[in-house]
Amino acid sequence: MTAESDYLLALFIAEQQSSPPISSGQLATALDRSQAATTEMFQRLETEGLVEYEPYEGAKLTSSGCEQAEALHETYVTLSWFFRSVLDLDTHEREAMRMAGLVSPTVAERLAETLVPADEVPDEEAGSLSEY
Repeated sequence: MTAESDYLLALFIAEQQSSPPISSGQLATALDRSQAATTEMFQRLETEGLVEYEPYEGAKLTSSGCEQAEALHETYVTLSWFFRSVLDLDTHEREAMRMAGLVSPTVAERLAETLVPADEVPDEEAGSLSEY
């Protein structure tokens, strides 16, 4: 996963679990990164229009950032399901988090279609940052 994708997906999941803004400390802990590196990424994502960042408060996804993060999350859910159900990996969520930004939405969609009928596609649960 690219660094930006990593942060966008983690921020998306964090926003599902608690109200934004999400502090750099909270996300740094979840991603096992330094708070300084997380703050720097928040600033970079803000210049790209993907988050709104306020020093000492945290960041929240913009509509553009949310769109990208939702696509990453859909890929994450598909990969997590595949790793758990087909490969029987105990670390399915961690592996899916690592790969979500590397797999195109088209590949994830085709993987889901290949593995299960459309009416049996897994629910898109938010996931838990503590599992990464």
